[in-house]
Amino acid sequence: MPTSQPDVSGSSEDRTTPDDLLHARTGTEASPEDLVLASGKDITPHTLEWARRKLEAEGPAALDKLLP
Repeated sequence: MPTSQPDVSGSSEDRTTPDDLLHARTGTEASPEDLVLASGKDITPHTLEWARRKLEAEGPAALDKLLP
């Protein structure tokens, strides 16, 4: 009994997800808490201050740099 094979005729570039579809920004501003959690750190006064400074310096791009 033959098994169906997925269509593999296209090149790998045809199956690559465009970068603009990989980011899931909802249109809202990133909070310091969002940035801390995206970095994999625990929320503490120290990490929240780090996130506030990073958001002030880099804006919403700070979160984009941490997420795939």
